[in-house]
This record gives sequence, structure tokens and C-alpha cells, in this order.
Amino acid sequence: MINSKKPIRVLVVGCGNMGTSHAIAYHNLKEFTICGLVSKGKSKNILNEKLDNKYALFNDYEDALKATKPDAVCISTYPDTHEKFAIKALDNDCDVFIEKPLADTVAGAERIVQKAMQTEKKVVVGYILRHHPSWQRFVELSQNLGKPLVMRMNLNQQSKGEMWNVHRNLMKSLSPIVDCGVHYIDVMCQMTNSKPVQVNAIGARLTKDIPEWNYNYGQLQIRFEDGSVGWYEAGWGPMISETAFFIKDVFGPKGSASIVTKNGSAIGKSDSVESHTNTETIRYHCAEIDENNQFKQVDSIINLEDEPDHQELCKREQQYFFRAIKENTDLNIHLKDAVNSLRIAFACDESIRKKKSIDL
Repeated sequence: MINSKKPIRVLVVGCGNMGTSHAIAYHNLKEFTICGLVSKGKSKNILNEKLDNKYALFNDYEDALKATKPDAVCISTYPDTHEKFAIKALDNDCDVFIEKPLADTVAGAERIVQKAMQTEKKVVVGYILRHHPSWQRFVELSQNLGKPLVMRMNLNQQSKGEMWNVHRNLMKSLSPIVDCGVHYIDVMCQMTNSKPVQVNAIGARLTKDIPEWNYNYGQLQIRFEDGSVGWYEAGWGPMISETAFFIKDVFGPKGSASIVTKNGSAIGKSDSVESHTNTETIRYHCAEIDENNQFKQVDSIINLEDEPDHQELCKREQQYFFRAIKENTDLNIHLKDAVNSLRIAFACDESIRKKKSIDL
């Protein structure tokens, strides 16, 4: 058990968008101290400059583990390295924070979970929306709308410049609806509290800049045991339309709830990480009507005072990671949910490749 009076020494592996955000959180939290930054390229140098050049830099993950002997490892690399890096960290007696998706295969995710149980170390998966007060409220409101639910969500990104490089690298191992879809599949499962029973999905390869087996636009549909249905779409690339790129909407027999964002929906911002977590307001609609079929209530606009930006959310994730370690939090359900959402996402991937519905 880590000394409760000392900060947790964390090795940050991967210094891109999310790695940078997590490193900044560690840098500013007294609960942690960074013992090293790891990346193959120059991203670690750029990040270290932002952090006052305070930290040791490494090109190789295993070398960094041996040299720093951390208490914890933060993994924000590409998904095809997640399983190997997480297993190595756990074998070295480290707790692990790992960006979603947990692994690039369901079997790999299950092996990480099994290793965490064997070593009795904590593994927290970066489901950032679970730490967002507005998204928590959104899920709560959806559970008051009756059953079945209809859930409509998307996150399309008109990526360019360095973000297009990031997306192309991601698509060497995963599709957009797997990499991003696990977030929103997780949200749908929270909303329904019901078992998903069938998925159907479509996809299109709109560029030769990605592997022939992959696609950069996909849409998935899920049927749940309670009759609820949901869809999610994700597209990446310079050809993606910015029109209606951000839809987060749910309705049931009793009404609807919708995340309404102004800044996030502005033209030119669909590939901004900040815009992906913006909510600003939730519009809540009651379906009850009078004898003249007129609504009995006007729609409510819910403004939550606690509206954290992306960096604040990363800070809250790391505070949760800290508490999980120090308070010995039972993360079995957390990891079960992470594997479940990944299993559903890969079933959607299978649906696209086989061009048929997949029963779960």
C-alpha cells in the first residue's frame, strides 16, 4: 500500500492531447508527483516545456519503468499498446490510469482486468464523461422519461493538421465508432440500465489515407432488452461535414432531454477536444398535454453552475484515481462496464464488416 502521507509517483506514458492534459493535472495536484514523461517523438519535450522542464524524459517505456520505479502509470498512448503497457505496469506493482478504450480487443481488455485482480492493483479507465456534472445530470434526467428510451448521439470531427495525423494513426488499429463510441455506448447503458441484445452498423471508407480494412465514418444502432434503442455516429477526416456534428439527445414516453451547446457547435470547432465535453445547458421537455393537446409545461432550460472545462475534467479524473488507490475503492463494476462497452463497440465493428446485424 502506498504511504498515505506521500504523493503518488506517476509515470506518464504518451504525451499527446490526453497525455498532456493528464500530465498538467498531475503537475498541479499535490496528491501526485510526476517521475517521468515517455514518448517516442518530441511531444514529451514540448510537454516538459509547459511544465517548467521539471521532469525526466524517456524514449522507451520499459527503460522508464526500470529507472523511475513509479507507484502508478498513466497510459495515454495509441490503443494497440494499451494491453502490453498496462500488463507491464501491473507486473511492476503499479496502479494504472488508462485512456479509453481499455484495449484494442475484448480479449486484451479482459486480460488487463484479470491481471488487475491477480495483482490487487487499481485500474481506472478514462471515461471522462462520468466525471462531468452535466452529463451526470443528463443521465439522471433520462431515467425519468419512462421506457423505452430513444437515444441519439454523435461526434463527427472535421479533422485537419496535426489532428488528422492523430486520427490516421488511431485508425491503424481502431475505427472511430470503437475509439469514440465506447464513451457513448457507456452513456446509453447507464441511461437504460438494460441489457443490449442486438447491434447493427454501417460504415464507409472515404479516404485512401487509412488501411483498406478500416473506415473513417461509421454509425451504430443498439437494441436493448427493455425495448430502448440508440444510435451513435462518428466520422473523422478533412471531408467530414461540420453540420450537426454534436447531437446528444434522449426521449421517452414522458418527454425528452437534450444537451444544448453553443460554443461546441460553432463552425470550425468539431475537432477541438474542448468542444467534445461542452454542455452549457440541458433542455428538458415534458410530454404531458391537456384536453386540447397543448403542453401543460414549457420546456425547462437547466443551467448547471458547475461546468468544468476539459482540463478541469482531467483533474477530476485524476482525483478519482487518487481516491481509488488511497481508499481501496472496489473497481470491479467500473472495469466490467469498460469491458462491456468495448464488447458492444466491437460487435458494431463486426456488423459493418459482415454487413449484417449481430446478436449479443
